[in-house]
Amino acid sequence: MGAPLSSQTDSKAIRNDSDTGLIIRAETRLVVLHTTVLDRDNRLITDLREDSFRVFEEDVLQRLRIFRREDVPVSLGILVDNSGSMLDKRRQVNASALDFVKASNPQDEVFIVNFNDEAFLDTPFTSDLPRLQDGLQRIDSRGGTALYDSVSMSLDYLEQEAERDKQVLLIVTDGADNASRATLERLVRRLQETETVIYAVGLLSEEDRREAKRANRAIRHIVRATGGAAYFPASVDEVHAITQQVARDIRSQYILAYTPQASTQPGFRRVRVELTGKAKRYKVRHRPGYYGQ
Repeated sequence: MGAPLSSQTDSKAIRNDSDTGLIIRAETRLVVLHTTVLDRDNRLITDLREDSFRVFEEDVLQRLRIFRREDVPVSLGILVDNSGSMLDKRRQVNASALDFVKASNPQDEVFIVNFNDEAFLDTPFTSDLPRLQDGLQRIDSRGGTALYDSVSMSLDYLEQEAERDKQVLLIVTDGADNASRATLERLVRRLQETETVIYAVGLLSEEDRREAKRANRAIRHIVRATGGAAYFPASVDEVHAITQQVARDIRSQYILAYTPQASTQPGFRRVRVELTGKAKRYKVRHRPGYYGQ
């Protein structure tokens, strides 16, 4: 098992690099939306132009400064539940996680966190598959589920160490949080202050429906705050297909960025993306807002 993750934070500015498709953050605030567009069958739509999108903040139309649809390298964290109930699921989950990395951008940097009562950084950022495999195989399935602490500490690690401007977490868990010091409310608030996109796979048991319902609700709150997606497969056999879908989603997002046109008071700022013209028939997914300073 690796070292427990630090909980220190260190904010980081976004650079401008036209060769790699990275986002610019100037001295004026730039709000970045990683946006997924899907048809009614949940197939990705990747051929829309800028004039198909309208972005509103607090119902005020914004002027886009950046519009891109590129396969941008990301800083990616894979967080896998290592509690006792996951023991019989880990072999398939680990194989799916490795195939997920293989289907991702080869320039991605990836870290592995295994968590039970604590979160352990078992593989720091790397693109080396054998090192990632080694981290995933550090199985010590025991204890409880400190999901909220694991996500919070992974956000700290991204802020301190990430080299890519687009940042993503993939969580695989099979139960409700029962060991974190952080609360769900505090974690969601923090997520609303970041641009990290979170995807989650909940392997929730039907044996304890009350706990499964609580876990389902918490996972949905976490991903909704970031514009990500949650999946609740009936069995571990479906995890591979889901992670492949997530890899395609990450590589197919539109990047929309704007400087707010309205005066921003401290507090939560609601953001809405609308599709226009023929694109109106599609669904759009993005983070619902952010906290203005």
